[in-house]
Amino acid sequence: MSQTKTTSPPAAEEATGLGVRHALVILSLLWVVALMPIVSMLSGNAQSEIAIHFRTTQIAWFTLTTSLVGTFATPFVMKAAAMYGKKRVILVIAAIGLIGDVIAAVATNYDTLLVGRSIAGVYGPAAPVAFSMCRDVFPRRLVGPASGFLGGSVGLVGFGGPFLSGWVIDNHGFRGALWFMAISTLVCLALVLAFVPESPVREAHTRMDWLGGLLLGGGLTAIVYGIGEGNDWGWTSGKFFTYVGVGLLALIVFAVVERTVEHPLLPMSILTRRPVWTVVLATAVAVGAINAVGLLTQLLALMPKIPHVSDGLGWSATKNAFVLAPMSLTTIAVAVVAGALARKVDPRILLGIGGILTTVGFAVGSQLHQSVGDFVIWGLVVGPGIGLVMAITPILIIGAVSSEEQALGNGTQFLLQGVAIGVFTQLVFVVMSKQGTVLQGTQFYHDAGFTNGLWLVSGFCAVGTLLVLLVPRVRRIDESEVGQAVVTAPH
Repeated sequence: MSQTKTTSPPAAEEATGLGVRHALVILSLLWVVALMPIVSMLSGNAQSEIAIHFRTTQIAWFTLTTSLVGTFATPFVMKAAAMYGKKRVILVIAAIGLIGDVIAAVATNYDTLLVGRSIAGVYGPAAPVAFSMCRDVFPRRLVGPASGFLGGSVGLVGFGGPFLSGWVIDNHGFRGALWFMAISTLVCLALVLAFVPESPVREAHTRMDWLGGLLLGGGLTAIVYGIGEGNDWGWTSGKFFTYVGVGLLALIVFAVVERTVEHPLLPMSILTRRPVWTVVLATAVAVGAINAVGLLTQLLALMPKIPHVSDGLGWSATKNAFVLAPMSLTTIAVAVVAGALARKVDPRILLGIGGILTTVGFAVGSQLHQSVGDFVIWGLVVGPGIGLVMAITPILIIGAVSSEEQALGNGTQFLLQGVAIGVFTQLVFVVMSKQGTVLQGTQFYHDAGFTNGLWLVSGFCAVGTLLVLLVPRVRRIDESEVGQAVVTAPH
């Protein structure tokens, strides 16, 4: 796999401070990475209003359609980014996402709303593209802190996002949230265009492996969709087994095809290396579990309290923001510290600690989730765990792959992470709906459903923590080949 890259930055560049130029690049890439969490935050806070307004029991698909399309698009996006330039690809998929945002904002029925959110899902792979750019456009001393800061953006969004989304939804309803998604995407486009330099790292132009991408994306999408509908179809129904079976067959054919084509979309050789597949698997499960719980906690907080029908807490979005603030602040603080610690501490240890904290925190939350004090107690345990997991994930990828495999490594992790999010989220909704009531076409949940859902998420986190034990030692951030490209003037 041929590639070009610039020479190492001069010593003077390494010795300087952050600088306005680097700060603007970090800010712009932060917005790229944070856009999907912002959208998820707005979606989660708006979903109860949307479910009631459109009278749907299928509210899970409001967020999952976006995730599914993002998963399907990921292999094509990462290949295009490697060949044509990461900045260029971010701009293209953000523009497509903006179109989807506008369609969703003007939708008058639930089907059209899902179409818009599906188109917006094309933007999903922008986050791994941005993470891979850190290695390309920052000097060595900034790669670790920048990666950790971007990884911790979930905490930054988790702190400011609820207040913002609370204000938007409390004052302008779910329509205001949908329009704010469009505005956020537009801001992302402007920042990237103005301040982010194009990565000088390129892969040789080759033919796009369309067949491989369709088999991979289609197979994974079929499996996630089948699991999502399994509760309605029946877990032993022919329709369920057809979707899952066809999806698995597509993945098997994909593995065969990738070994025969001249320029595979996902070279199977990278996944046969233990440092790569173990890092990808452990981080995908850990991040998938963290993302799956977000919608649960938002439904718990925002759904109304209706005797014998709904055991939601009935909080406003603004009150929910204040309640979650301590967890978000600890997430941000720990994520920033983790980026610096990764230069001296084995990142596996940091990821394992994060996994333990999230496992324990969500287990505590399964028993304590009835009051503001309950949320604060388990949030202060979960917050540091989330910060460690999100900050260390991109750093582990850097240590597990070579510089020319950076985009591929991030893309592969994001792909499996997207599958984990889709599957875990669907399973959580299945567990919750078992202890729920449908009233006037809207699904409501009882306390036992929320309790069981949090126990399930805790179990997912425990699995991710155990998978860390499989990961062999990888290079620390200060040992990896990073910072090889000099940030040039914005263009």
